[in-house]
Order: sequence, then C-alpha cells, then structure tokens
Amino acid sequence: MRLRLLAASLFLFAGFGHTSRAQVEKAPARHEGEGPFGRLIVRGVTLINSTGAPPMGPVDVVVEKNRITQIKQVGYPGVPIDPKSRPKASPGDKELNCEGMYLMPGFIDMHGHIGGQGQGTPAEYVFKLWLGHGITTIRDPSCGNGLDWVLEHRAKSDRNEITAPRIKAYTVFGQGAKEPISTPEQARTWVQQNAKRGADGIKFFGAEPEIFKTALAENKKLGLRSACHHAQLEVARMNALATAKAGLTSLEHWYGLPEALFDDKTIQNYPATYNYNNEQDRFTEAGNLWQQAAKPGTDRWNKVMDELIALDFTLDPTFNIYEANRELMLARRAEWHEDYTLPSLWRFYGPSRISHGSYWHSWGTEQEVAWKKNYQLWMAFINDYKNRGGRVTTGSDSGFIYQLYGFAYIRELELLREAGFHPLEVIRAATLKGAEALGMADQIGSVEVGKLADFVIVDQNPLANLKVLYGTGAIHLNDKNEVERVGGVTYTVKDGVVYDAKQLLADVRKLVADAKQKENFEISQPGVPAKAGKVSGGKN
Repeated sequence: MRLRLLAASLFLFAGFGHTSRAQVEKAPARHEGEGPFGRLIVRGVTLINSTGAPPMGPVDVVVEKNRITQIKQVGYPGVPIDPKSRPKASPGDKELNCEGMYLMPGFIDMHGHIGGQGQGTPAEYVFKLWLGHGITTIRDPSCGNGLDWVLEHRAKSDRNEITAPRIKAYTVFGQGAKEPISTPEQARTWVQQNAKRGADGIKFFGAEPEIFKTALAENKKLGLRSACHHAQLEVARMNALATAKAGLTSLEHWYGLPEALFDDKTIQNYPATYNYNNEQDRFTEAGNLWQQAAKPGTDRWNKVMDELIALDFTLDPTFNIYEANRELMLARRAEWHEDYTLPSLWRFYGPSRISHGSYWHSWGTEQEVAWKKNYQLWMAFINDYKNRGGRVTTGSDSGFIYQLYGFAYIRELELLREAGFHPLEVIRAATLKGAEALGMADQIGSVEVGKLADFVIVDQNPLANLKVLYGTGAIHLNDKNEVERVGGVTYTVKDGVVYDAKQLLADVRKLVADAKQKENFEISQPGVPAKAGKVSGGKN
C-alpha cells in the first residue's frame, strides 16, 4: 500500500512547514476551441443572466473579441423571429445558431484543486472535465502543484494558450517557507513575499492566533483575499467568527461554523478514544458536530449569522465533497466513474488507513444517519444565510472522496437546490456570487454588456432539471417509449473562445480508455476481486 501525499482538506499549518506535492503533467498547447473572433453572434437563446432576473428570450448576444457588446431581444416564444429585428452579421463574423437553447454565465468553481501526482490526474484531464461542464473560472485553494506551476498555467489560460478555465491562485499559508512560521513578523514577511510572487490570495487551515491575525491583516492590507478550512487542530483557538473578524474573506466547507455556534461548550465533544490521525474517528465525529451547536432560530444562531453577514463574509459550503459520508454507495457507484475516472484516481479513492480522505475502515449505517442529520442543520444555516443577504458560493473540492472534477460541481448545484435555493439562486451562487467573492464581479459572473464573454450554453432547461448539466446528461423517456439521454453542456465559451463541450468530454473518455487499456484495468468495488485477467481497482 502506498502512502498518499496530503492535499486539499488535510491541512498543512505554517508552524509545521509546507512543501508542495509533486506536480502533475502540465497542460498541452491549445488545439481545441474557436476564437476569440472579431465578432461573434450567439443567436436565439433564452437568457439566464444571473442578476436575479427571470429567463428571457429569444435573445441574440453579440461579442467582440472577448467582450459582450450587445444583448438584443429578437422576438417572442413560439413566434418566428423577424430577421429585421436581429443584429446584422458582417463578412467574417462568426454566428452560432443556438435557437431553443439556454445561455448562462460561465460557472465559477471556488474550490478547484488542479489534481496532484497522488491522484495521477494530468492538467489536461482536469481542465477538460471542468470546461466540459461549463466551468470557466476556478480558484485553486492550495496551489498543490506549486505556486510557480499554477501561475504559469494562469498566465497561459489568460492568453488562451491552453484549454483551461481562468485560474485564481490561493497558496497555502506558509507554502515555500524556508522554516516554520513561528512569529507574527515571520508571518507578515511571508505574506508580503507571497503577494510579490503573484498569488491572488491565501488559504489557511489555522495557526497560532497572533500569527493568524497578523497574516490576515497584512494580506488584507495588500488587497488580497483569503479562504480557510478551519481544521480541528486549531479551530478551538479561532473559529469562523473569530477569523472573519480578523479579516478572513471566505470559509471553505463548514468547519468553524458549529464551533462559533456552541453555547454550552467551547470544544467539540470528542470521545476519550478519539485520535485525529485515525480518519475514521475524524470524520465520524465531524458527523456529530452540527448537533452540538445552537439550534436554528436561537439567539446564538442569529447573532453569529448577523455578525458574519455584516462582515461581508463568504460561505463556500462544498456540500458534495462530504456526500459520501451520508450515502457512500451513491458517491462510489456514480455512473460517470466507469468512463471518466482514471485508474490512478480510482485507486486514490479507495479505503486506506494511511491516506487522507480514504476513511472507509468500517463506515456504516450509524455514520451515514448522523451525517444526514448533520446536513439538515448545515443546509439550514446556509439557506438562512442566503435569505438574510449573506453570500454563498459554489465550490467542489473535487479529486477526493469519490467526487470527480466537473461532475461534482453539478452535484453541488443540486445540493444547493436541496438546501432550499431556488434554481435561479443556485445559478447565481455558481456565477455572480463567486465573481463577487473573487473581486471580479465587474468582469464575470453575469451576462451584461461590457463583461467578458464567459457562457454556458445547453439545449435543455437547467432551471427545470439541473441534471441536464451533467456530462452524462439526464435520462428522458421520449414519445416513442424509448429511453434517451438529453442535455449535457453544448458549448462552453471562455474569454470569447467557443468550445464544443461534448468533444472535450469525448477527449477525456479517450484518456481514460487509453489508461485502462495500458494497465489492463477495470473499476472494481472495495473488497471485490477483479475479473480474471484484469487488474483490480484496489490499493497498490
């Protein structure tokens, strides 16, 4: 059994030092997509512009190079469009006939790790899964392949030299430091150096309070943003409310919120036998945490929520990444694994006592029931936060715990819907709210004149069924009593470049098929032997 390098939800404190894990294969030069064009006209769409407005169409959207220059209503549903009412195409213009389709702003994944050597996921694989699901901007919250690697890909993406979403780089606090950060002055110096190197922000997992406060203050002074997974080893010293008051701009997952809501204790109720390094313990007890917090509607619940909203604090819940905790079989047997999950990534997911996020030692009914109750309270807080004016964004944290890039993001949209968001609120969380959190709402996040041309175009109505956004489509029984698949993103437009989303996913299927053939591999379930002549999907 191999030892997996830690990343994503496993935290790396500044006081413990940090070294980036080995890098994944870099993205190749772009051979996909057309544009940007001198002038692009997207014809006949129903527009979901993500400002809170209801759908409207048919509409023609005009783009010049990479900017929206006109949004023109050209008719009424069910009535032929009068050509005289439409923007006129000139020689050399690109016209995209999308009549009957739906157009939304490009999606923003606020928690998008670009894979790692442990997962064996080359950048091309990850980027095409994202773009194939309409994700045009991602925030990498750790730069696990190294800041320089991420900055190189950020620059190439900005120039459209690679097939990739727009990238925002948030380094882990202390990343690259020559020695553990043990003083506020060391923290201040590291934050200054991080900004000079070109990072867009910092991701924290926790730190000694004075060091944490100093780092947040200096980062804010420099105009950068921040995120935090409030890990259990430090959350008792600074919970979500404490870090928000110190200048943190966004919370990842949910750790730190229940602790801020404690009204009859100050530390989580750990059993005497608990050992943090035993991840069965860690995630079992995490599933009991929200039930230890103040109940919805109580004074403590309201006070914490009101204070966070007043601080303009962002919640990025990443519901999907923990869904296997409440329904392991659902996540493990998702239909896309067969065609889209690389053998190396499948092995990465499997049960292991020494690998982060593989805590299925003895996961059963009791754990799943507790996590379902956890979700009810967690979702209640998130929905209430949104209803009172707080900012909620959409992140996936894919590449861990059976959650696959792109597909997991669409699942996150479904889970926001389950939490109580109207479908229009779901799309807004996936677009405009993420843009606000990144400080880019003047550039992306809604379909408005002057903004960058980032679009998701799909031939089915996502407000009626979010499942039509999955790369595998949605199941539909037609009038002939035949089962078919409908949907899947048709076009992803990023920075004025038009991508055939279905072709990007076909490229991924080929990458996976080639890897399986090379290894003579088949996906097999934990503890179940592979078929004769095949390599098992279990741990090495």
